[in-house]
Amino acid sequence: MVRSAHPTIMEIITLLQMFSIYLGIGITAGILAGLLGIGGGLVVVPALSFIFIAQGFAPSLAMHLAAGTSLASICVTSLASVKTHHKYEAVLWENVKIFTPGVVIGAMIGAMLSGSLPGDIVRILFSIFVFATAAQLGFGGSPAPERRFPSPRGATIAGTTIGGISAFLGVGGGSLIVPYLVWCNIPIRQAVGTSSACGLPLAVAGTVGFIISGWNVEALPAYSTGFIYWPAFLGIVLSSTTFAKIGARWAHRLSMPLLRNIFVVFLCSVGLHLLFR
Repeated sequence: MVRSAHPTIMEIITLLQMFSIYLGIGITAGILAGLLGIGGGLVVVPALSFIFIAQGFAPSLAMHLAAGTSLASICVTSLASVKTHHKYEAVLWENVKIFTPGVVIGAMIGAMLSGSLPGDIVRILFSIFVFATAAQLGFGGSPAPERRFPSPRGATIAGTTIGGISAFLGVGGGSLIVPYLVWCNIPIRQAVGTSSACGLPLAVAGTVGFIISGWNVEALPAYSTGFIYWPAFLGIVLSSTTFAKIGARWAHRLSMPLLRNIFVVFLCSVGLHLLFR
């Protein structure tokens, strides 16, 4: 259900202050969404979980609200990122078509499961996830030269797994899709562009899942629908859409080894912040 209330003057001032922070999160998330194909969730989720607790939201709900709001914002951010990557012919649309059914199924399941678990469990699993992703991408070595993108059946299984984990954590999929596509010997620029396109249906399905799982939850803040907090959503998408285009252009100007290293360092920093906060 939608939570609303008539705010006081001080509440309005506080909301405006927080809105400026949401805009800043959107700028960072947008750049990384375009640059790394991650949908921005690896920035949005930890940042919002910290801010929501500071705003006085129930700590047990902060991680769920962060994950749900992150996926909702990715629905919009992905559109801007995909458009720019398509311009550079970096989206492998046939792969997107094969991958999407599994991604959507997994995202719905993952989002609804996440909403039913304690927030601290989601936070710890999120930390483990980003460290594992960084290790695989940074130290996994070169994939076997004969490895290729799988058959439709294999892609559905992989997509369901990736969609489920990604929506469970609210990260949009790129942090798993990019390493997976690189593992399939797809160049990282095409992996980033294709990941951006896969992230849109994943985010839509995951958003629906978080709305359903949070629909009857008590103690949600005003201006939320399920686990989607709309003021944060609005602030993030207003700035992230423009900056996603900038990040996507940067992705096609940086060297591929540098792009990979940026991704690894970023993942490690996020994992440390969440694990020891």
